[in-house]
Amino acid sequence: MSQTKDVCPLCGGHKKQGTTTFTVDMRDTLVVIRNVPATLCSLCGNAWLDDQVAANMESIVEEAKSSHRQMEVTQYRKAA
Repeated sequence: MSQTKDVCPLCGGHKKQGTTTFTVDMRDTLVVIRNVPATLCSLCGNAWLDDQVAANMESIVEEAKSSHRQMEVTQYRKAA
């Protein structure tokens, strides 16, 4: 990463690779996805997802939505 990509645009903190927990509240269903790969700010905690991770998460959320559960807690996984 270049020097400017290492700096958080929100607070000036240092960005690093890690994992986060992502929560989606869809009125009838709450989906919690743990261990999502992300770039995280060490100061403010903001998270950035790459396009493939975001696409995989969309699939996970749609799958949870179709199960008609009120709450789903799952681990991040790559799409099949």
